[in-house]
Amino acid sequence: MSYFALAPTPSNSGADSPGSSVFDLPIQPGQPKATPDKHSRTVTGQSTELLQPTSQDETSFVVISGGTGCNSICSAFGRSASYILPVSDDGGSSSEIIRVLGGPSIGDIRSRLVRLIPNADPSSPLEAIRNLLAYRLPANCTEREARDEWRDIVEGRSRLWTGIPNDRKEMIRGFLVYFESEILKRAHKNFSFVNGSIGNYFLSAAQAFFRSLPSAIFLFSSITNSQANILPVIVTNHTVTIAAELENGERLVGQCEISHPVRQAPRIDISTESEPGSPVDALDGTLPRARNVLFQSEGKHQYEPLNARITRLFYINAYGNEIHPSPNPDYLSSLSRYDVLVYSCGSLWTSIIPCLALKGVANAIARSRSLRAKVLLLNSANDRETDGYAAVDYIQTITRTLNDGHHARVYGGLSKADTTYPVSAFITHMVYLKGTGVEVDVPSITAMGVRCVEVEGSIDERTKLPQFDASCVARAIGSILDSMREE
Repeated sequence: MSYFALAPTPSNSGADSPGSSVFDLPIQPGQPKATPDKHSRTVTGQSTELLQPTSQDETSFVVISGGTGCNSICSAFGRSASYILPVSDDGGSSSEIIRVLGGPSIGDIRSRLVRLIPNADPSSPLEAIRNLLAYRLPANCTEREARDEWRDIVEGRSRLWTGIPNDRKEMIRGFLVYFESEILKRAHKNFSFVNGSIGNYFLSAAQAFFRSLPSAIFLFSSITNSQANILPVIVTNHTVTIAAELENGERLVGQCEISHPVRQAPRIDISTESEPGSPVDALDGTLPRARNVLFQSEGKHQYEPLNARITRLFYINAYGNEIHPSPNPDYLSSLSRYDVLVYSCGSLWTSIIPCLALKGVANAIARSRSLRAKVLLLNSANDRETDGYAAVDYIQTITRTLNDGHHARVYGGLSKADTTYPVSAFITHMVYLKGTGVEVDVPSITAMGVRCVEVEGSIDERTKLPQFDASCVARAIGSILDSMREE
């Protein structure tokens, strides 16, 4: 087989092979075609096949999302999807890695990488690798118990290695050993393995070894035979921190404090000075971190409301100064080559907005010649970040963020001249669930140039609210694309 045959043949999905060779990875499909839609539409009823592009004529997607909000609907976007993920989450297993080792947050990326591992036979090596990289050490145990289990894994004795061929095992274990060595170099920081994600440890070790998060993602995809095209919104080896400003002037630092505060975290003073010498893009350094912030996603619908609404979100460096990092160039490039942009369901201010509050993103979305539809999947319920929001507020938040410019202040009496785009330059369609808990004023939204599509989703057994699934998202997007072809 030629080393230049980067894509597997259609007759062999590779599900039974972990894809140990980097040459097994598929290349990104070519440029599919698509086109804009009708007024308010309702999509219900018969099930439609999920969108699974298999040729260069299929629709391609740029999906902006967080780590968990989009996981259940990934199959709606087929294989021609580019997933844009933030690197600013400071909770869960990532919080402890950042506290001790620094670096960008990789928890959301690992979650999506694991989700996009191809289905395989339960007894296959690929399934064994999935189980290992998806495994999380117990949250309800002592530190000694967690360390003992980690020791069994890193020394190759754990049952989790069963079924993994020795060459793959030793490669994966090598990076876990590297992670262990980096932790031991910082033994005075007392790293906690409680609730630790093995996939996070592997990805963090690969990022530190290569000094490149994209390279670490490539390695993870290679050993899992993943078809995923996952792009961190910012390419950096430093810790990324977001902050939010509220209507009452209060400022919150870090995703956890904004979205789901778990415990009293160290407060950081955010500098309001705009000195010419202050850093513009520098992300180096880390803010003081709370230890091993454990957050249970089941508690997200039970929250203490913010003291006021969020007015804007921005990035800060280790000194509390606002900075203006550059987005991943591949992110901007994808916006000029793909057919459909999707703002996924999930946390608006801490998952979606961090991918938009970057210089150059607004122009890339608004001026794209390839994007035919720009679709917002509206959450079925509000959370701490969006308490009291109606659908119009979601749309206005995205539009206002993109129109803000996100430039560093220019000195010498000059300033940036930014174009203010209409709502429809950023969002052309909004998909919402029948029975949603978020108010949807269809006439007002339509007057903004956004066309509404209602779909019927499944019911969440815990909250009793409708939720998106891959099938209803595929139906909605299919309806939008059909309408675009009719015009």
